[in-house]
Amino acid sequence: MGSQTTQNQILHEFRFFRVHKNGHIEKFQSTEKTPPFDDRVTGVQSKDIVVSSEPAISARIFLPKIQDPTRKLPVLFYVHGGGFCFESAFSPKLHNYVTTLSSEADVIAVSVEYRLAPEHPIPACYEDSWAALQWVASHAKRNGPEAWLNEHADLDRVFVAGDSAGGNISHYLASRVGSDGLPGVKLVGAVLVHPYFGGTDDDKMWLYMYPGNGGLQDPKLKPAVEDLARLGCERVLVFVAQKDHLREVGWTYYEELKKSGWGGNVEIVENEGEEHCFHIEDLSYVKAQALIKRFVSFLKEG
Repeated sequence: MGSQTTQNQILHEFRFFRVHKNGHIEKFQSTEKTPPFDDRVTGVQSKDIVVSSEPAISARIFLPKIQDPTRKLPVLFYVHGGGFCFESAFSPKLHNYVTTLSSEADVIAVSVEYRLAPEHPIPACYEDSWAALQWVASHAKRNGPEAWLNEHADLDRVFVAGDSAGGNISHYLASRVGSDGLPGVKLVGAVLVHPYFGGTDDDKMWLYMYPGNGGLQDPKLKPAVEDLARLGCERVLVFVAQKDHLREVGWTYYEELKKSGWGGNVEIVENEGEEHCFHIEDLSYVKAQALIKRFVSFLKEG
């Protein structure tokens, strides 16, 4: 009995999960998933694809109603949030949100299903997202594995975007495009909604999920000046929320990017009176619709 009690002792307790002495990880958030389906209201079609079998990376693709088959559409590469350890590209909330973005902006959206920590330690989520973005780029000559991208995608107008942890990963992708390149793709812009860049109590959780971390100054946690300066896109839009615990780090990112020497244009929008990622919870909420409208206008400017 005493041995069992010892094994059930809690070693670590974080915002989204706790770790027991016997290695069991108890997550506080469950992730519901829904199959892809065609939206009758907007006409957006969706389907799931396999990016890689080893490691296991998949994505959901959203195709808006095609009005003119000869016109190529921009691509939105979307990275979901969830503290790097829960949520899914296949959850009902995310499905509905990305469907709305695809419909209103008239873009093909690719929403990546990356592996979650701590079962798959960081940097798996970063590497999976990069692999999925490379998979999108493999359609540049219109002979890639996915017909929707071959037939309808304009890879000279690609955007990366994400919420919370997904905003952090989206910055990483834009920076990696700047350093490594992405042949066949022009990354026009990045949209970071209520992004996480350290500076909170959640830093201990992030460091635990990333055994090979470089400490609190790790550039994946706190973007380095050189990473900001070489962002591989022309425009960035940052959203922060007034009541969000990540508000200050979002503003800091905006200010640091402006003075980094990067040659692009960055804008910031603050959602007054709102909490973290409020916009995904209720798409009919007037302020959620305003955020989506600004997001969509940014995509259409490209």
